[in-house]
Amino acid sequence: MMDITPAIDLIGGQCVRLTEGDFAQQTTYDSNPLEVAKRFEAHGIKRLHLVDLDGARARKPVNLNVLESIAANTNLIIDFGGGLQSDEAVQQAFDAGAAQITAGSIAVREPETVKDWLLRYGADKIIIGADFKGSNIAISAWTEESKYPLQEFISGYVKTGAKVFICTDVSKDGKLQGPSHNTYRHLRLTLPEADIIASGGVTTVRDLEELQEIGVRGAIIGKAIYEGTISLKDLERFLC
Repeated sequence: MMDITPAIDLIGGQCVRLTEGDFAQQTTYDSNPLEVAKRFEAHGIKRLHLVDLDGARARKPVNLNVLESIAANTNLIIDFGGGLQSDEAVQQAFDAGAAQITAGSIAVREPETVKDWLLRYGADKIIIGADFKGSNIAISAWTEESKYPLQEFISGYVKTGAKVFICTDVSKDGKLQGPSHNTYRHLRLTLPEADIIASGGVTTVRDLEELQEIGVRGAIIGKAIYEGTISLKDLERFLC
């Protein structure tokens, strides 16, 4: 089994999806993220990946009220990301009900800060966001491609005690063309101690079956759910 985690991306408090992280390619799917989260929970989903896209641009959380609402009205285990650039922001996210937070751009820019969070909160509460384009890490809401190789990035954080990595292929995200199976397979072979969560491009049930065969810890599914290429009913057999 693996962790199946639907994604809700937030702009203006609404549930949206971007293509390749491009804010100019935005589709709004629902004005009420809480109702979307409740639908997930009704089908046995236990986890939620909640991304504050406004926060990612502002470099501080903007949609904490949505996090608070979902946390208060569901039993979903929520990991929250977007705009978490300070100790204060991380604490605000936990106070609003996040079970985990995802450290994205700051994990590239300020590794010492994120290492401190790993020590303070524990590796089970701090997920490292390893967003990548090609073989390198992408940052700043995916608007910048760093020169930091993906494998080197993950390996460095494993050595500091990090365990869980959400690896999102920016070039595939929102395109419904399938995930980067070869990348995830390579990471599993070379860094078996890292728990890899595949993200970006998951389109069909077969994609999930292949990821399960590779041995990733989990998969994040966004647009495929909203466009209906994977139904919530389809996901039930993958749930623990």
